Amino acid sequence: MLHIKTLGELKKSGYTPRSIKEELRQNLIQKIQSDETVFKGIQGFDDTVIPDLERAILSKHNVLLLGLRGQAKTRMARLMIDLLDEFIPVVVGSDLNDDPLQPLSSFAKQLIEEKGDDTPITWLHRNQRYVEKLATPDVSVADLIGDVDPIKAATLKLNYGDERVIHFGLIPRAHRCIFVINELPDLQARIQVALFNILQEGDIQIRGFKLRLNLDLQFVFTANPEDYTNRGSIITPLKDRIESQILTHYPTSIDIAKGITVQEAAIDETQNQAILMPEVVHNILERIAFEARESEFIDEKSGVSARLSISGYENLYSTAERRMLQNKEKNTTIRISDFWGVIPAITGKVELVYEGEQEGAYNVALHLLDQAIKKEFLSYFPNPDRLKKGEERDPYGVIRAWFSAGKELELLLNAPNKEYNNQMNEVAGIKKMVAAIKVPKEEKEVFGELLLFGLSSFNVITKEMLDARISFSDMLANMLDDLDLD
Repeated sequence: MLHIKTLGELKKSGYTPRSIKEELRQNLIQKIQSDETVFKGIQGFDDTVIPDLERAILSKHNVLLLGLRGQAKTRMARLMIDLLDEFIPVVVGSDLNDDPLQPLSSFAKQLIEEKGDDTPITWLHRNQRYVEKLATPDVSVADLIGDVDPIKAATLKLNYGDERVIHFGLIPRAHRCIFVINELPDLQARIQVALFNILQEGDIQIRGFKLRLNLDLQFVFTANPEDYTNRGSIITPLKDRIESQILTHYPTSIDIAKGITVQEAAIDETQNQAILMPEVVHNILERIAFEARESEFIDEKSGVSARLSISGYENLYSTAERRMLQNKEKNTTIRISDFWGVIPAITGKVELVYEGEQEGAYNVALHLLDQAIKKEFLSYFPNPDRLKKGEERDPYGVIRAWFSAGKELELLLNAPNKEYNNQMNEVAGIKKMVAAIKVPKEEKEVFGELLLFGLSSFNVITKEMLDARISFSDMLANMLDDLDLD
């Protein structure tokens, strides 16, 4: 079809115009029938969001994707491009992507009237049929719909009653396209009113011009429920005209969250080759986000974006890489102690409530890490809190005894691999417990850390952060030392 360059050739080809909603619908039907993945790269929505969106497309609905930040709303809207035809014909020089067989603008109509079958056409790729606008309070009707252009009128020597003086806004120029408005509640109410006729009737009005442009658009709106109370709202009449409202959500399992993080994180190939990410460390990272979404210190209405895990994942690699470079090592394994390099990725991604502000962002981040380690610890080791019965043997007895003897373990955060692991294995009982864990040999060492950090989370031993090192010691001994100081 791309060889067709005139209206006459297009007519002979048998081309039949169809609306964008019909186009999306038919292409979706084909993909479903051929068992193709429609929304590639979207994980965790297979049984919830994606079926709802597919039903909306089949129903030829405009869509509102409603959910907290970092729930792939914009990503899904952008993937709808793949449901468009690869190329569509447009009249050359048209501002409104005019279909040669169904011209919309006065420019296209006049050109076809003058040139007939010799009217030149070009082909528009589907990637050029996506328009996205972030709704902000300063967006005007002129930006979205259009306005009279006095410069155009003066240049072309036209009076203000001539339709050609109109400068069309984003929406008319998105004729035959997917048009996305992100954060819809941030759009001023009077601007939202301007969308009524477009959604209901498909036409627009500019500065009193009696235009009836039957615009052909697929609208996708995104919104965060937090916006309804904090900044603005979607006015009821507009919401009523958006046929399908689809609720998005965060990953429901650690495995889904891990898949999303690995897919989205920008890890350099040299980092991938030289640095090992143990499964247990990645689990802890994802648990931090899960803990944050349930934390009393964090505003649940604001949500905790998947970007927390993605940024944290990148920070873990960079922390390990920096240590590796400092120690002139060729490879290394990410440690639990490397999570201290992830704190900046946590503090910038959460909205604290009053109690959280009182604690401070840094302490809240440490608390989330502590809770995540605690949960992961229980996946491999017995719960120390349930071992205080006389009839049970304490599996941590040897470790407790080592610290109770007044010994202390001090780990340097940037210590070389061999030195770090040797120091950790000085604690009696650690090697034996780690040996019982069935994991790849190269991931074994991190379980010694998990034991220490986990026992400190359960207050079996105490942990103290001192500049660039972590100190583990007996809790009772520390309490007695504090009493002596008093």
